Amino acid sequence: MAKRSFHSLQDFLHFLKQEGELQVISTPVDSQYEASTIAVRSMLEGGKALLFENVKGAKFPLAMNVLASDKRVELGISDDPDALGSKLLHMVEELMPPTPAKIYRAAKPLFSRLISARVRKSDSGAVSQFLADGKLSSLPILKTWPDDGGDFITLPQVFTYDPQTGKRNVGMYRMQVFDPSTTGMHWQIQKGGGFHYNVAESQNLPLEVAVAVGTDPALLLATIAPLPEGIDEILFAGFLRGEATKMTRARSLGIQVPAEAEFIIEGIVPPHERRLEGPFGDHFGHYSHAGMFPIFQIRQVTHRANPIFAATVVGKPPMEDKWLGDATQRILGPLAKLTHPEVKDLWAFYEAGFHNFLGIAAKQRYGKEAMKTALSLVTDAQLSLTKCAVVVDEHINVRNFRQIVRQIAKNFDAYYDCLILNKVPLDTLDFTSYTMNLGSKLLIDATTKLEASASGGKYPPRRESMFYRGAGMIPLPSLTVVDARIMEWVQIEDALLVVKVKGPYRSGDSRAEFDPLKKTSGREVIENMINPEHLAHLPAGVKIVAAVSEDVNLSSDLEVMWGIFTRFDAARDVVFTKTKLEGSTVIYDGIMGIDATWKPGFPDPCEMLPEVEELVTRNWKKYGF
Repeated sequence: MAKRSFHSLQDFLHFLKQEGELQVISTPVDSQYEASTIAVRSMLEGGKALLFENVKGAKFPLAMNVLASDKRVELGISDDPDALGSKLLHMVEELMPPTPAKIYRAAKPLFSRLISARVRKSDSGAVSQFLADGKLSSLPILKTWPDDGGDFITLPQVFTYDPQTGKRNVGMYRMQVFDPSTTGMHWQIQKGGGFHYNVAESQNLPLEVAVAVGTDPALLLATIAPLPEGIDEILFAGFLRGEATKMTRARSLGIQVPAEAEFIIEGIVPPHERRLEGPFGDHFGHYSHAGMFPIFQIRQVTHRANPIFAATVVGKPPMEDKWLGDATQRILGPLAKLTHPEVKDLWAFYEAGFHNFLGIAAKQRYGKEAMKTALSLVTDAQLSLTKCAVVVDEHINVRNFRQIVRQIAKNFDAYYDCLILNKVPLDTLDFTSYTMNLGSKLLIDATTKLEASASGGKYPPRRESMFYRGAGMIPLPSLTVVDARIMEWVQIEDALLVVKVKGPYRSGDSRAEFDPLKKTSGREVIENMINPEHLAHLPAGVKIVAAVSEDVNLSSDLEVMWGIFTRFDAARDVVFTKTKLEGSTVIYDGIMGIDATWKPGFPDPCEMLPEVEELVTRNWKKYGF
């Protein structure tokens, strides 16, 4: 691929137009639902990046779906993310231990990118040329879903600096607009900007914050990349771009901002002030609950000549964040091998909202090393928010869900291979435990077990479970014999049986009171199915039975993953044929059951208003599609 570097969103959009990858929509569109509905429908059809020239009530055009394809991601960084990740890993490995000769040999293939991983400061920047009238009121800010708490800036790149060390962080946190001069600042758990705010607040000081909206692809990808804490996103952006990032001083703040951004929103986050923020249709495909978060007080908004505002939509996968998240983990994922040499690959599935399901391929060097690997990874940095992790053999493609399930069919025994961790930090957006930032994790060892440990003994000892029946014994029976509430079912790679369960709760009941002592229909169905008396009715080979709600399409692996992994809490919703307590250790045995049905108190899934869908359908050709 020919090397190209982009320093601004406008540069990249101009290039996309030349490549036939940009669709310009001149028809007036509404920022309330219509623009987001168009963007989602076009993205699902494999469409181009979109430039809305005429957004009702706004003075500036709007760009969406800019990186919503593998091709546009590769064009944006002039490289294949997998190849770039391999080069990065190879370079770091070759440097250990560092010598001048090794540094030269290792860095040579990436020399131009590495030399660019620096900041180029300027006394002035294009973004500082103009002031926006009315601060936020002239911008095409979206309301993406009907039950959102208001308008949200959905693609902000938030610049903060540690008040003590001066270290910079750039992160992406949604911003609800309360008025033209005030927004929310949704600093979730484990976020660098939130850590900086904690330091400032402990000193009773406001935190200076600058928000860039509309930047080049490299800076955008660096912003969302799960970099180790303390690693500068601006340097990483220079590495991705192959040219230094241009930075300039903000007009009203004492901090540096990207000189070539489209807009910079400058202000402070005052200490000890909170405001109810949300709900918001988020990337788990549900609305995240409203909560108390800090506020951002805006001093001024600057912009370059003829700026273009940028936005995205998140919701039920796939959305644009699929390509953004996949690209960053393809680049950075290989670096996990530096601290975990047994790891061959790992993959967080966008279908489950990334944090909810992680596949790990690892080499086994001693008994139960797989569980050690899982424990280490899911307690480290951004992976510490992982809810479910499955470890498989090193040769398995962990980007393929069915291959992972096939390993579960072959190797998983709940007695030895399952661990549930309760009362641990989880993603702020995870609603399944009913307690923000707190939940549980499910770890599964689906590797081929070693015959002998280092001491020469058997570990784990082989056994024949009375609860497992080999695949191919009997054809799929009618599961309504077990429970009449089962509407449909599908068996995936023998091991995973997914059943669709009838009510009583459906979306729209989010305000229904949750009673933790009352079993849901899904829980009752699961307990019936894995009861020893009913095991003969299960299809052959089943290791896990999951109950999902009526809105899940069982013919789609994507929907099955979404329907399962976004809707269960491991400590509360996972059960087994047999559970017993030995001392302080909980022992599981038999079939694992997962109640992933929608429960009262859960937020509703993101669904667009029918009248908006109808409007977009009527105007589809008018938009130019």
